[in-house]
Amino acid sequence: MSERVVWVTGASTGIGFEIAKAFSKAGDIVVATARRKSRLVTLVNEIRFAGREAYAFVCNVQSERSIVSTKKKIIEKCGTIDVIINNAGVTVFRSFLDTKSYEFDELMATNLRGGFLMAKAVLPVFIKKRKGQIINILSVAAHSRFTDSAIYSASKAAMMSMFNVLREEVRKFNVKITNIYPGPVDTAMWDPRARTRFRRRMMTPKDIADIVLNASNQPKKVVIEDVIIKPMKGDI
Repeated sequence: MSERVVWVTGASTGIGFEIAKAFSKAGDIVVATARRKSRLVTLVNEIRFAGREAYAFVCNVQSERSIVSTKKKIIEKCGTIDVIINNAGVTVFRSFLDTKSYEFDELMATNLRGGFLMAKAVLPVFIKKRKGQIINILSVAAHSRFTDSAIYSASKAAMMSMFNVLREEVRKFNVKITNIYPGPVDTAMWDPRARTRFRRRMMTPKDIADIVLNASNQPKKVVIEDVIIKPMKGDI
């Protein structure tokens, strides 16, 4: 594959951090964004130390202004955008009745609205050059039932439906949309006690990153639409 410009949201930790490193090792130019810059600087320094190209920008996916401003900076630095990876996401593990309305708003603003705003900002670039790919890091919760995750599941299911429809709308422009559905991954999203208890069964962020990279490296006429990834021993 030729060198691409890959924009990864939520790249400061966990899955996003590893995705950025995986695409960089494959020879792509990586643009890493998140709400906090400190970890992004660490990531970009690591990539540049290896002799590869990377940039870090603070970007809040809840803010349309922030996304549009970041897109402009990327175009100025790199000339284009070839792949966006909607990885930024948040959750709370509470029952439906215990979930506060502000928590509902936060999850929807980041997980669903954030993906919407990212696609709206970058799709004109893809459509103009008749190629590009949107990769969404969703969750098996989008189509499974897990207690204490009603709102998170709803946000991911809504994102799944939105991008499934969008995929049909942009096929004619050769724009690919891939939805990735990981099961439990050992990241800070989980309660420390759960991570300690189930770590041996959980997948690693690098496991997911390698699969995301593979899904992006397909022939021009091929799009991997959905990838469900689960631990060998099943959900926890």
